[in-house]
Amino acid sequence: MSRVATREGRRALAGIALVLAAFAAFPWVFGGKLNFGFSLVLFAALATSWDLLGGWAGQLSLGHTAFVGMGAYVSTLLWTRAGIPFGVGLPLAMLSGVALALVWGAITFRLRGAYFSLSSIAVAEVLRILANNWVSVTGGPEGLSLNDLPPLFGFDLYDRRVEYYLALLLLAAALLTSWRVSSSRAGFYLEAIREDQDSSMAMGVNPLKMKLAAFCLSAALSTAGGCLYGLFLAYFEPQGAFSLDLSVQLVLMAIVGGMGTVFGPTLGALVLLGSQEAFRSTFQQRSLFIYGIVIVIIVRYAPDGLLGRLRLLLRRAPWASRLPSAP
Repeated sequence: MSRVATREGRRALAGIALVLAAFAAFPWVFGGKLNFGFSLVLFAALATSWDLLGGWAGQLSLGHTAFVGMGAYVSTLLWTRAGIPFGVGLPLAMLSGVALALVWGAITFRLRGAYFSLSSIAVAEVLRILANNWVSVTGGPEGLSLNDLPPLFGFDLYDRRVEYYLALLLLAAALLTSWRVSSSRAGFYLEAIREDQDSSMAMGVNPLKMKLAAFCLSAALSTAGGCLYGLFLAYFEPQGAFSLDLSVQLVLMAIVGGMGTVFGPTLGALVLLGSQEAFRSTFQQRSLFIYGIVIVIIVRYAPDGLLGRLRLLLRRAPWASRLPSAP
């Protein structure tokens, strides 16, 4: 590895440490905004997880909520039906997400075009219908409640601070995974597949293998996020757990911040959710209105995302030649 690459890697790790430290201080500075803080950290983690597949591998998933809903349902059902605690149910739910990704990806990644995007919507919808109609197991339209969970390593899982820091651990895992991809040969292969799959095959890259690996990583982290989302809500039903709107939000966060980057999805989550929170009392339909405004601005002035625009501005600065590019 070259000295420049090593220096860039260290800068990226330092950036991750700063981001995590800033988020770690949030509950102590803004104790009254813990619900917003949890949403911000969790959605940043989910958007970063989505970007492993959508940004790096170029596979646009519009139904990633399939993993979020699966995580919420599997971890809750394992506790309510089998008495398996959350600390064990979460990794088991992650394994179920990886299994789904392997089967799903093996079928659709062999096809070209928009088949994967269309299949992602279909899979999320099938899971929603299944949860809605399998009343004896999932509770059907009435949903599930997550109650009476035992402590996890002595921590109360119904404490908002505990939930917040669990989400922060997930964000740390997502950021470190994205950084590892960005600084590895696998990341180079995924970018090659994203830009031109035929050319990548000529280089000796196995597109199916690489896309499946990215999909499994994304699925595992997204399913873990779903477990935390279900814990945070304490009650959920199929329409909300497998909502297409949630998938679209994750896609928008990655696009706004910058796809195929380490920090872009987190930046996108901060901008979109921060704007939504800031204008909460002004607009009744705040999400759609704010997202529409932000997307128009991004497409017009920062087509590569906010992080891409920031890089361009830094490169134009007089002192930019002395700095290595950011991840």
